Amino acid sequence: MFADVVFLNGQVITVDSGNRIAEAVAVKRNRIEAVGTNKEIKRWIGESTKVMDLQGRTLLPGFIDSHLHLLGYGLTRLAINCKDASIQSNEDIIGELKLKAESTPEGGWIVAVGYNEMFMLEGRYLTRHQLDEVSTEHPILIVRQCGHIMIANSNVLELTGVNDQSVDPEGGVFGRDESGRLNGLLVEAAMDSVKRVMNPTEEVLARAAEIASRDFVSFGITTIHDAGGYEPVNLRILQQAVRSGRLKVRVYAMVVHEPNFIRMRETCLSTGLGDDRFRIGPAKIFIDGASTAPTLATRQPYETNPEDSGILYYTQENMNDALIAAHRDGYQITAHAQGDRAIEMLLNTFEEALRQYPRHNHRHRIEHAGLAMPDLIERMAKLGIVTVPNPNFFTEFGDIYIKHFGARSDYFYPIGACLKAGIVVAGASDSPVSNCNPLIGIHGAVNRLTPSGAVIGEEQKISVIEAIRLYTWNGAYASFEEDQKGSIEVGKLADLIVLNDRILDVTIDSIDQLRVEMTMIDGEIVYELGKSPDANDALEETINFIM
Repeated sequence: MFADVVFLNGQVITVDSGNRIAEAVAVKRNRIEAVGTNKEIKRWIGESTKVMDLQGRTLLPGFIDSHLHLLGYGLTRLAINCKDASIQSNEDIIGELKLKAESTPEGGWIVAVGYNEMFMLEGRYLTRHQLDEVSTEHPILIVRQCGHIMIANSNVLELTGVNDQSVDPEGGVFGRDESGRLNGLLVEAAMDSVKRVMNPTEEVLARAAEIASRDFVSFGITTIHDAGGYEPVNLRILQQAVRSGRLKVRVYAMVVHEPNFIRMRETCLSTGLGDDRFRIGPAKIFIDGASTAPTLATRQPYETNPEDSGILYYTQENMNDALIAAHRDGYQITAHAQGDRAIEMLLNTFEEALRQYPRHNHRHRIEHAGLAMPDLIERMAKLGIVTVPNPNFFTEFGDIYIKHFGARSDYFYPIGACLKAGIVVAGASDSPVSNCNPLIGIHGAVNRLTPSGAVIGEEQKISVIEAIRLYTWNGAYASFEEDQKGSIEVGKLADLIVLNDRILDVTIDSIDQLRVEMTMIDGEIVYELGKSPDANDALEETINFIM
């Protein structure tokens, strides 16, 4: 029997238990048939075998991003992107909003994403009144880069029913000016009022999924752990997109927010249901805020504000009620927990869940696990917790951490200490919060450099091989799928990527300059550099959320 595809003359990083480096791989249908030397694998070549000469380049298992927001990413590609190089100030954003308003029908939503006031020349937030000067006939919304803060114009506030007399919701804040009037800033749970009225159509969401998929495969991402977005339709859109072939990447889908996983538990559905293309993942809640705003919940106040230590969405009792029931009913459980106070509370919940309902190999997770101090790492290791940090954040937000947390910033995403403690760490981008390119995440984990060139936590640096493992085998382990993918071994799914150089031989400061030349999923080549259509072709259009 001959192979369908054979790769020869490569730096094949298998990511197996011994981190073996091979030369060649044979693929038959959707599985890896053989791994070894050129001589060994040439035996698999027949008349119809496609032979790919790697010419020394790196072949890797497909990248696994263990926490991103797929539909959110796709929608940002349809909105004004405040990260564009042409946008340097709030005035630049106003200009883009005015242009969009001219081409958007009255009542159509105008959305800008990727906003970070700290990166604008003015160094401050836009206000409701500035957005009103653009238009009061359109709902205008700006979403901060972290996804935990929005700025709305008066039209949006009217649609939501929020006014100057509205009381701050639990876990959120309505921003106000010096006179006490709403200034359009919506922090954390205060955004819920907008989410209830801004509902993209299923057609727009399906288009967003296709755009996201095209981008992801170009970065070598073959599996994503979707961290939620537009519940409860989110799961159906993703499943339908996978079934139709519009979504090429494999999906491990979190069930976000307590009401949603309660409904699923009532139907006896839980983590693991599905197949190798789409599978139900953990039950997830949000405990605290963002690391960059910052609104994450900390045990000591921020260096920049001794009166502020963040926002919590849950009390310990309420968190226990939500997640212990899900654990009891068979879910892998997880939560967004950035600050050390939030992480501590989540560990308390894990301990209580396992005390009441012992379970072997639960693989409960902590999404982000940002400010993870040594005492928390020790508890994680004892409990067998999987952490899902964002090493790509260093390259974009590292200086913000130093500003707000001083010496504590060395403990942001302490991957080195976690690995030494025996914790399985799965890499993630949290895209669209930050760049979804896993090579930037690998670069961040190895170098831990901020935009200004400072190093955060020198002792937390890891090797290139360890960083690759974060985005391959460890990601598969985080979804109970390490026997099917995450390494290049016989019998595993043929999810493979080719880089344009040898990742183990380039200088570590240039890892983020590497590019993916080819992506294979399930034995099918779904991306080739220079040959595949761009995600924008015939897809990108003005997003319109008219009800």
